[in-house]
Amino acid sequence: MNRGVRTALLAVVMAAIPGVAAAQFSPPSQSAAPFAPRWPDPPKVQTNQAPPQAEPQPKPQPASRKPAPQAQPSRDAHVGQIPAEKPNPKPAAAAPVIACSGVFGKDSTHLKLAAKFDPHNIVFGKVDGPGGSKINASILYPNDPKRRLEVLWSNEDRRSDTSVIAINGQSHWIAPKGLKLGLAIAALEKANGKPFKLSGFGADGFASVVGWEDGALSTLPGGCKVGIRLMADRKAPDEARKAAAGDKELLSNDAGVRALKPTIAEILVGY
Repeated sequence: MNRGVRTALLAVVMAAIPGVAAAQFSPPSQSAAPFAPRWPDPPKVQTNQAPPQAEPQPKPQPASRKPAPQAQPSRDAHVGQIPAEKPNPKPAAAAPVIACSGVFGKDSTHLKLAAKFDPHNIVFGKVDGPGGSKINASILYPNDPKRRLEVLWSNEDRRSDTSVIAINGQSHWIAPKGLKLGLAIAALEKANGKPFKLSGFGADGFASVVGWEDGALSTLPGGCKVGIRLMADRKAPDEARKAAAGDKELLSNDAGVRALKPTIAEILVGY
């Protein structure tokens, strides 16, 4: 990550955020067998009419029924087989959402986050700062890149008063207005309701939003603000990169910007 870009983003997003906090913005089937049971002919009754007394006639024996032959499985193992039922997959857990209230409100603390997300899922440690430095932050799910979240405090000693909440890396957290990493610039512009301004893209392929131009993202419920860092598509042509590079400001709907197909690379929510 370009430390200078991350530091500059901080200044744009939250000019009022003091010092260190600002720097952080970074059954198989069977074949049918014919049922053909054999029924034997009943024994014939023999009679003798010559003697005056007829010999006792043997009692007819009950006809026996032979069992029907068992149907045999199909010789073709792959024919008529029904695969075993697979258990229904569990529905995917909904992505966690940040709101400018509750445990992510301005008056939040490290202890409130621990009570909400379990103390085992939060640590207070070092995160990247400007110029390769390290600064302190509460880190949610530090060992899970998809759920990781960094929270900096205005009062670092008490770990209280939210200053900056950073969504970066592979995090699946969703910021206010449905903003998330990987969102295309056209969708970001739609969320704002109008084009916005961004800086020229650096040699590393990153640019920062420098003004929402009084769009919907200028102010958010709860009093927080949002800063965005964009990343150009790695396959963008060099000509487009050069056209959108440099120390200048561009509009999000500029053809040169759109040619880079930039997406959100970092979201910074602050007070």
